[in-house]
Amino acid sequence: MFIDIHVHTTAMPSINIPGSDQTLATPEQLIEMYDTVGIERAVLLPNANPEGIWCIQSNEEILAIVERYPDRFIPFCNIDPRLWMNNPDEDLSYYIGWYKDHGCRGIGEVCCNLYYDDPRVENLFRHAEKMNMPLCFHIATRDRNTYGLIDELGLPRFEKEIQKFPDLVWLCHSQPWWSHISGDVNEDNWGTYPKGPVAEGGRVVELMRKYPTVIGDLSAGSGYNAVSRDPEFGYWFFDEFQDQLCFGTDICSPGGRDSVLVNLANFLNDALEQAKITQTVFDKIAFKNARRVLGI
Repeated sequence: MFIDIHVHTTAMPSINIPGSDQTLATPEQLIEMYDTVGIERAVLLPNANPEGIWCIQSNEEILAIVERYPDRFIPFCNIDPRLWMNNPDEDLSYYIGWYKDHGCRGIGEVCCNLYYDDPRVENLFRHAEKMNMPLCFHIATRDRNTYGLIDELGLPRFEKEIQKFPDLVWLCHSQPWWSHISGDVNEDNWGTYPKGPVAEGGRVVELMRKYPTVIGDLSAGSGYNAVSRDPEFGYWFFDEFQDQLCFGTDICSPGGRDSVLVNLANFLNDALEQAKITQTVFDKIAFKNARRVLGI
């Protein structure tokens, strides 16, 4: 059994992904795919930031989908830090609280292309912490022509925010996060999918050891690549951080991203069958950590 900590969907087929014949998968298509792998439930992340998405989506659309399939999906709300008047003093707890009262279990995926320490972004973190809502984010390597919260090699801005908001639970995702699993990541590859053995001294390991509120969202090609590029390291990583890792897929279309549905699931299943990890470790990563983080 798995809980998918990270996926996107649409209530009905909408505009295609630019340059593609695909759109977001519908809930029915997700459920069909999930049943083939054994994914019981999934966190739905609204695409509410204008960066990184071709079709803006409302939190209410996600709530409506969950109302149709309450046993399969768990809603997040996505609160843009520029919401309402685009100022750093907005009472974002007002909005977060409404969505929390309507069943949302977290915030994200935050993809706005602003710096981590932008006062508006810090205001979002402040209110997320106040409302006890875990926050899923994407990291950007630069300002503009991309999406995600902007940091630098080594993730110094992110660490400062962890320290400023020590009770906020962070669901860490994207290539610039997972590339830092290896100590030899550099300016040329930290926004990509580096291959080969993992070198000691990776910031992911350092930050997860130092801060128990840092949770690894293993979704997408970036999460799978991080643990499979050096399998023996991956098994060690699963064991070392068994309480801070969550299974995920980040499926974005019915046909174009099917590999992310099975790759991580197969890697975890094989690791268990080969006794590379224990049943306890498997269960935590597959679903128990998600239950704890989301309070379900």
